[in-house]
Amino acid sequence: MLPDYPLIAWLLIVFSVYLTGVSKGGFAGGFGTLSVPLMALVISPTQAAGLLLPLLLVMDGFAVKAWWGKQANAEVWRFVPGLLAGVTVGTLLFGSLSEQEVRLVLGGISLVFAAYMLFKPVAQKPISTRWALPAASVCGFTSFIAHAGAPPLNLYLLPRKLSKETFIATCAISFAIVNVIKLGPYLWLGEVNVTSAWVSLLLVPVAWLGVHNGFWLQHRVNERLFYRLVIFAMFLVGINLIWQALTP
Repeated sequence: MLPDYPLIAWLLIVFSVYLTGVSKGGFAGGFGTLSVPLMALVISPTQAAGLLLPLLLVMDGFAVKAWWGKQANAEVWRFVPGLLAGVTVGTLLFGSLSEQEVRLVLGGISLVFAAYMLFKPVAQKPISTRWALPAASVCGFTSFIAHAGAPPLNLYLLPRKLSKETFIATCAISFAIVNVIKLGPYLWLGEVNVTSAWVSLLLVPVAWLGVHNGFWLQHRVNERLFYRLVIFAMFLVGINLIWQALTP
């Protein structure tokens, strides 16, 4: 049984899933962070997160298959304890935030992400590996709340001076791990349920198309222009969510 969403909600959901797939394919990586905030404009944030997780796992399968063997295994293993800790904290805090408070958090994440992508610093030397645990912990938490794990992980990985392929592959494997970790808590908390699963199943072709277009777009589209457009969209979505949260 599919939910009775209005047309605008379905359009935003389809676009969000497609954008996440493009990001999973390695083009403009991390902009899948926009998906839950965008869907939260028209449906409940928890509904948005729940229907997106099974699709993320499908996309992860495509991405891991494409990039397997190119990842920095040492970096991935450094992330695992932090990812587990972050998801655990998110699980324990679930239900303590109202829908409006979740929108406020999502709006804040959106603005922070937009600011980070716009003003991100270029480190003069690689960052210490001691920052892997806190970065992965924040990633696990923000990923649990809104599938928004890219910014904290990127803050650590970018200064590590990995090659482009190694960076993309390391992110793909790490996000696949955190999404597998999240599946149990999401099922237990009811975020993934029969209704959300039907929507997810319906959108699998959109996810597949997005991932494959992401692979194709890597070498064919001006990524800087795409970055700027999505940064602008992220900023507008963040402002809108904060406005919704603060307006009775």
